[in-house]
Amino acid sequence: MYEHLVVFKLKENVTAQMEQELLDKLQSFKGRIPGIVQLSAGINVTEETENRHGFNLGLRVTFSDREALRQYSPHPLHQEFVRMLDGLLDSVVVVDYPFEL
Repeated sequence: MYEHLVVFKLKENVTAQMEQELLDKLQSFKGRIPGIVQLSAGINVTEETENRHGFNLGLRVTFSDREALRQYSPHPLHQEFVRMLDGLLDSVVVVDYPFEL
């Protein structure tokens, strides 16, 4: 299996409604993109403000295998989400790693 972790730092002018729309789109991936085993996404509510670094949206996707992870990026639903980020994103961090149960 592969874990795909992403944290998004959105621009200051992004409203709570816009954040929610992004979150809804991420959550719509489950059951619609092949190879996704588990998916969770949410708005950052950490109380560790010194470690937040402005990142306000997080995503964790577990894929069945490396090929499913590779097929995720070009998938039309993922590409639609990427287009939604246009002009809203300050920074993003992505971490992918294999693991065994």
